[in-house]
Amino acid sequence: MQKEIDMLDVQKIRKDFPILNRQVNGKPLVYFDNAATSQTPKVVIDAIVDYYSNYNANIHRGVHTLSQEATDAYEIARNKVQQHFNAMHSYEIILTSGTTHSINIVATGFTNLLSEGDEIIVSALEHHSNIVPWQMLCERTGAILKVIPMNEEGELLMDVYDQLLSDKTKLVFTNHISNALGTINPIEEIITKAHKVGAAVLIDGAQSCPHIKPDVQALDVDFYVASAHKLCGPTGVGMLYGKEEWLNKLPPYQGGGEMIEQVTFEKTTYAGLPHKFEAGTPNICGGIAFGAALDYMNSIGFDNIAQYENELLAYGTQKLLEIEGLRIYGTSKNKTSVISFNLEGIHPYDVGTIVDKLGIAVRTGHHCAQPIMDFYKIPGTIRASFSFYNTKEEIDALVEAVKKAKMMLS
Repeated sequence: MQKEIDMLDVQKIRKDFPILNRQVNGKPLVYFDNAATSQTPKVVIDAIVDYYSNYNANIHRGVHTLSQEATDAYEIARNKVQQHFNAMHSYEIILTSGTTHSINIVATGFTNLLSEGDEIIVSALEHHSNIVPWQMLCERTGAILKVIPMNEEGELLMDVYDQLLSDKTKLVFTNHISNALGTINPIEEIITKAHKVGAAVLIDGAQSCPHIKPDVQALDVDFYVASAHKLCGPTGVGMLYGKEEWLNKLPPYQGGGEMIEQVTFEKTTYAGLPHKFEAGTPNICGGIAFGAALDYMNSIGFDNIAQYENELLAYGTQKLLEIEGLRIYGTSKNKTSVISFNLEGIHPYDVGTIVDKLGIAVRTGHHCAQPIMDFYKIPGTIRASFSFYNTKEEIDALVEAVKKAKMMLS
């Protein structure tokens, strides 16, 4: 394993990210807020500059050269997303503004597919974007929302999930990895059991995609969603994968240009997939840069990324636990490079403020996962989330900063 980890030249990789050269409060930047958004390599920045410098034009509508070039580049990017996630068809990839947009397309689309008394299941580990749209769906339809509970380690209680499933279950949705705790959920088991009762499954892959490479066909998942900005890409773009049969069942999410076949004042007919769900001018540059980001991460290799980040996780966990009074939340054996922690008797916001003064970016708060914080009866946590461009030396700097914060605030 060590030989494979050595293949990931971290110092060389860090040179790909211009922002890692800057200082914050007079200190070298240590960026540990990767679960919120990853940093962007120069090759992706260059793709953005190239688009606006050389072929900025609207797509799918023009016969002129720039429009054709932009259309080709955008559709090549869609194909890259298809290949990365191993979707069967490129038209099963809907390019969206991000994970939240993708989830809302599905949640809104199921409005006419559910009846009062139908049941949908969510997990206790969800981000608000995978809770609120489904609550809104229940309000519209009279469907009932049920929750898979969690334990102290931050793991789902799968025996309770078995009890929640029934012939009334129409939808199941859970994240692949918890953004707040780093827990990797057993989605293969979740999907298989849901399908046995005829339910569709949506997996929120926003936090998993930076660390692993999902295969939607192998998973047999009905819907899978992700955001580019967690994958070294730009903000404002993401994807919805849906099985063709399901995407054909769902109505358009928005009306406007691009998603139509024919429009008269008497009747409108809709375009086929994927355009049915892509009303209006899309984030063309973002889509193209999304493809460039996937190329970049695949050039490093997701096996290398996972192995190196697991090493960072083990090192960071060991070093932080040496601090007296520090508690880590989310201790599942199956987790990724996220450490959420608190210092006894000290508010996480206060720790985060001091750590920032030392040039270290961590996230504090409930991380848009308030039910998890309510479970632990805490206001929030300090979250350090590591990426493949981070180092053990940066973790050492974090540990010293947390020690300093503890000394100042105790």
